[in-house]
Amino acid sequence: MEAVCYSPFTRRSRDNTLISQAWKEGNYTVAEFMSKKITGDHQRLALLPPHVRELLAYKLHHIGKSLLKEPNAQDGTKPADAVEWLQMAFSMADQLDDTTGSGVAELKISLLRTMARAYFVSESYDRAEAVLNELLPTIDASADHASSEYQELRWLRLAVLKRRKAGDPALLDAFKSIIDHMELTEPNITELVFDFHADITLGAHAHIFSALVTNVNLHCLSRALRHRESETDHVDRLVLSLIFHCSKDDDHARAMKSLESTFASLIWQYGGRHYKAKRWSEAAEWYLAGSHQLFRNHGLLSSSKCLRKAALCYIEKREYAHASTIIRRCPTNEATTHYIIFLTAVHQAIRAISDMQKAPDFDRKMLLLATQISHQSEMRTLLLSVLEGLLKTLKMGSSGDVVAQAMTLIRCIVKLILQLLVEPAANKPILIDTVVNHYRTARILTAAASEQRAVSLIFKDVSWLWRTAYNCAVQGCSDWENAGEQISELFDISRQLLEACCNASPVDVDSESRLHLVNASFAAVSGRVFSVREIVSSTGAVDAERLRVITTDIKTAKNRITDILNNAKALDEGEGDRIQYFLHTLRVFETEFLVHLKEWNQISQIVQEIVKSGLLAVDTYEAIADILWVDKDCPVNGKYATLSFLMSTVMAPN
Repeated sequence: MEAVCYSPFTRRSRDNTLISQAWKEGNYTVAEFMSKKITGDHQRLALLPPHVRELLAYKLHHIGKSLLKEPNAQDGTKPADAVEWLQMAFSMADQLDDTTGSGVAELKISLLRTMARAYFVSESYDRAEAVLNELLPTIDASADHASSEYQELRWLRLAVLKRRKAGDPALLDAFKSIIDHMELTEPNITELVFDFHADITLGAHAHIFSALVTNVNLHCLSRALRHRESETDHVDRLVLSLIFHCSKDDDHARAMKSLESTFASLIWQYGGRHYKAKRWSEAAEWYLAGSHQLFRNHGLLSSSKCLRKAALCYIEKREYAHASTIIRRCPTNEATTHYIIFLTAVHQAIRAISDMQKAPDFDRKMLLLATQISHQSEMRTLLLSVLEGLLKTLKMGSSGDVVAQAMTLIRCIVKLILQLLVEPAANKPILIDTVVNHYRTARILTAAASEQRAVSLIFKDVSWLWRTAYNCAVQGCSDWENAGEQISELFDISRQLLEACCNASPVDVDSESRLHLVNASFAAVSGRVFSVREIVSSTGAVDAERLRVITTDIKTAKNRITDILNNAKALDEGEGDRIQYFLHTLRVFETEFLVHLKEWNQISQIVQEIVKSGLLAVDTYEAIADILWVDKDCPVNGKYATLSFLMSTVMAPN
């Protein structure tokens, strides 16, 4: 008879089949003998392919699970026997690399889950806890960490801790893990509440009666308040649970303290939620509730802090008299209270200035007196309101004196706003819009004076304003966020005011003024170009109308700078090259926007313009070539014709 030789792979495959067959037929002893024979032969196991070892681990796991579900007393099998099979399965799986098979990592987690249950059923609580402590961080980090299967393991961990009579910190940690990963539904809340109240009622774990139930309730309550509005529907159930718990506490003082801290937490959470949503009246009422004697007596909530928050709510609502009434209830030995008093007084004064101007017996002299008082008191915000009120009282017309007064007031207002902008608590968006608006008024007044050839009357004011507008825009480039349009407009206004000064001056434009005109023109249009680039890159949307407007602005700036360059009688060293650099950059901007607009004929005109501009345009050639080359919509004949033209120009001898 011919002998048959089996390879290690063939023998192990046959042994796998024998184990499964023996188990199905009820030959548990044979199956166990074969499994130990296979898993104990490490040299031959090493010769098996990974997928065969993975298959063997699955089979051993299956046998362990089935034994755990249906232990057979007649055959002498018990939950502890399942542990042996699961240990063999995990030993086999642990030798596999997670990358060797797509299901190895899941197999290991599944094995650990089953082993934890097996240890628990077999009353090996320390081992069950060790397995769960190894397993839970892994499942908490997984994408489906809140699944029902994983939540069962967290409950299992709690049960294990109770069986081995763990301390309050460990039990609280287990409860928190369950709460943090569960959906706040009525059945889940019921299960949670029933769990710890059942333990107390049955007296099984009287040691958890003290602070644990309170802490679990508070953690769940915090979770409900911290998340979606829909989950706050369960707050009443949790509060009732806590009240029930405290009613059973033999320590009355502790029970009252628990209830008071709970109500304090509720008040602060609800007040903060309404405040964040800008529901000022609702928030104020919650904060006022927090100033009640119930909380003040036990120091659970700071009455002063609650009253200050309520006052701030009424300030936001512009009910300054109400805010003033509330803040007077605070002790006067806290600096923050005096700050709120000051803030309320300033807002009341500003409103009084506004209301005063609407009264039928209003006299402008009242504002002059208010200006003096606010200046002496160093109340800058109030002074700003008074100066703006004075500016509104001026009747603009052809009177040169009125225009001069208005420009003087604008200078004072701008100077004051620039001082407020550098304060730590400055409301920059509002102040930036305000200062730009006053610069607009100055520009209008200057334009009117220019038409009447009366700029000389306000020359000193206009000269100061163009310089501060320019410096303010430069500073804004580094300090102001999301204010690109305002910065560009300030550069424009600075240039227009400087042009008015130059036109009114009897002497030629000096080098410094000429350079500032060029810089302001270039900076204004560059800011708008960068803003559009950011919008296009972030949204992918191209507003054709806005692109055309900015393209026109680029052409206007380019022509203006060209005129300045051509009309300059003498240029300082390097000044001409710098101006040419600005012109080349504007041509690149113009090409970029024309490409977005698919205006290919105009691009050819720009190329011809560049060719005539001299040797400094070499970098411009390269930039335009890059723009055209990457654009897929550029016509092939136009693209290659333009690129060839650029190349021939660059390579041509001087």
